[in-house]
Amino acid sequence: MDTQTNSPAKTDFSIHPATLLGQVSLTVASLENQIAFYQQALGFKLHWREGNKAGMGAGGADLLLLTEEPNMKKYRGVTGLYHFAVLFPSRRELARALGRLSVLKYRNYPTDHIMTKTTYLDDPEGNGIELYCESPEDGTFVIENNDFVTRRADGTLSDGREPLDVKALFSHLKENDKLDDPIPPETRVGHVHLHVRNVQEAVDFYHGIIGFDVMGNSSTFKAAFISAGGYHHHLGLNAWQGENAPPPPSDAVGLRYFTVDFANQQALNEVVKRIDDAGIPSNQTEAGLLVYDPSQNGVVLRTI
Repeated sequence: MDTQTNSPAKTDFSIHPATLLGQVSLTVASLENQIAFYQQALGFKLHWREGNKAGMGAGGADLLLLTEEPNMKKYRGVTGLYHFAVLFPSRRELARALGRLSVLKYRNYPTDHIMTKTTYLDDPEGNGIELYCESPEDGTFVIENNDFVTRRADGTLSDGREPLDVKALFSHLKENDKLDDPIPPETRVGHVHLHVRNVQEAVDFYHGIIGFDVMGNSSTFKAAFISAGGYHHHLGLNAWQGENAPPPPSDAVGLRYFTVDFANQQALNEVVKRIDDAGIPSNQTEAGLLVYDPSQNGVVLRTI
């Protein structure tokens, strides 16, 4: 779900506007099966594989880190990953991704959010994935009076969840496009959407301490959207698993952490100081500084 507001809510500090999300790290039950899925169905490249771990992406930095653990399973009604979103550079590349899924007959749900074109699916272990491209020329998604309102470019209203015109999207494909080619190098993680136990509590952490700007917060919808630099959202936060949903058990597949990539060390240091001042535990890892939000979702802070 994509949102935009006319005036993002800011604190007296704000996260560096060039901040992006970098990598999503998942615990998986079968490394072999997950590698095959992300290669064949989504076109990810296998960057490396060592022991029970593998890094995948578009040929540059890893977008996805998979770690296999024994006897893992999927749990419902817990906090964690709702979906991670893969951002394609154009409608043509999204069409190629959707075409690949169509040929494989892999279930997915093409959706028109007006300001983005997207499709939703789950990987074989139940991790939610969104594939999308930007389409701001088609309209906007804003929050008005505690509700989400989508306006097309001509001013007419939409519910923001229309069926995607797949035929129109496929018209962007060229005759020599190969559906089985890997995803283009410009592909990146556009946003991550999390299940949290309480939306305002999560906003207080990601906005009040980390410094993301609030692009929209709806108590009616039980969701909030936050970002850096005015983007519609880098993080979605929802309480759709229920207020006070517990964190997943230790034998759960799913999110280990996602990374927040800062433009420089000074920008990172400012956030780390706020974390330390708030008394939030942190741990320096090989990936970066690991902290947990109040719902026990892992967040790694690092420089690009």
